Amino acid sequence: MAVGILGTKLGMTQIFDTESGIAIPVTVVQAGPCIITQIKTKETDGYNSIQVGYRETKEKALNQPQLGHLKKAGVAPLRHLKEYRLDDPNQYQPGDAIKADLFNVGDFVDVAGTTIGRGFAGYQKRHNFKRGQMTHGSKSHRTPGSTGAGTTPGRVYPGKRMAGRYGGTQVTIRKLTVVKVDAERNIILIKGAVPGKPGTLLDITPAKKVGK
Repeated sequence: MAVGILGTKLGMTQIFDTESGIAIPVTVVQAGPCIITQIKTKETDGYNSIQVGYRETKEKALNQPQLGHLKKAGVAPLRHLKEYRLDDPNQYQPGDAIKADLFNVGDFVDVAGTTIGRGFAGYQKRHNFKRGQMTHGSKSHRTPGSTGAGTTPGRVYPGKRMAGRYGGTQVTIRKLTVVKVDAERNIILIKGAVPGKPGTLLDITPAKKVGK
């Protein structure tokens, strides 16, 4: 359980390692600042956590319960809210800011975001299936072929990989490396690609330990 930060994907570029001269592909992320809007403890809520808000917006973009909640914390209207569970939330206070300097160069992070939506896609593009024969009178170039098992059971089992909506799902990329941190502009560079297109909301947290 650790504090994370919300951010916005700005795009991708590359930087060069001055020692080896190798080009490193990186994603540029506007990380925070995130304002703490609520402190939750076991005594009051049954668990320990902090709630942070990101990206100021106009009051008309929020409903009355949301506005009342943020006014109680004494912060400006914020579009996105996120909770992070902690062992000791009392080290934070409502109104404190979490900035990009939460991370250091070399840290491993998990980045969650919504992938690019690709609409309705065929089974080849969606599941990377191979095509049928293209010669000798074949009429099954990109068709899915048989999908059931005949009269018995006389139906297609749930979960069959077929054509359908592709992309636009929540995905977490694990153990990406922080290459550079610009604390003044709240920008971090993360090695590799992260989900979504430029402008996508990202949730960046310290990397969790994965079992063997």
